[in-house]
Amino acid sequence: MRLEPITWERLADELATHLDALRPGDGGPWLKAAVDGPPAARPGDLADAVAEELRLRGRAVLGIGTSGFLRPASLRYEYGKEDPDAYYGGWFDTGALWREVFGPLEPDGNGRVLPDLWDPVSDRATRSPYRELAPGGVLLLHGPFLLGHWFPFDLTVHLRLSRAALARRTPERWTLPAFERYETEVGPADAADVVVRADDPHHPAWTGLPRP
Repeated sequence: MRLEPITWERLADELATHLDALRPGDGGPWLKAAVDGPPAARPGDLADAVAEELRLRGRAVLGIGTSGFLRPASLRYEYGKEDPDAYYGGWFDTGALWREVFGPLEPDGNGRVLPDLWDPVSDRATRSPYRELAPGGVLLLHGPFLLGHWFPFDLTVHLRLSRAALARRTPERWTLPAFERYETEVGPADAADVVVRADDPHHPAWTGLPRP
């Protein structure tokens, strides 16, 4: 994998420019992009920066974090609060993401997306109002373990950390086996359109944009 140094600012600009040039195909009048990565890589920060660049270009954008689509604590902690297999396969409500996020953005959808579903602090439904994404708008979904679910993304970005960097920057060390499993079962660096090496948070490097 060939990597080139880049700044976070230029990375956000390049990704936004690429998305702005894309035109929705058979997937409906909306674009859908993923910024995938462990919490230690801060995928939400890059998603926010790309969203801001897209808004400057006049595009409607809706950023959504998978942290708002956690399952209730009774399900997440069924096998204990520090079970890496449950974290990998049972914490995030992928069914709700299909139903409340991707479903409304299908070709016959109405564009009314639920931005979040569950508050992990109160362990209750957030009751957030639906938000309407105008045709031609861009969904930016960010969080861990986004690849391998057949979500209909038009662009996928994976923030990659080496095993040492991930261990160093992850306080919840019990989650590390989940990310090893993700590497083995999904291979996000091979599955993503764009890979960003983020071992040094001040000096990222990337593989460049996919060819047309």
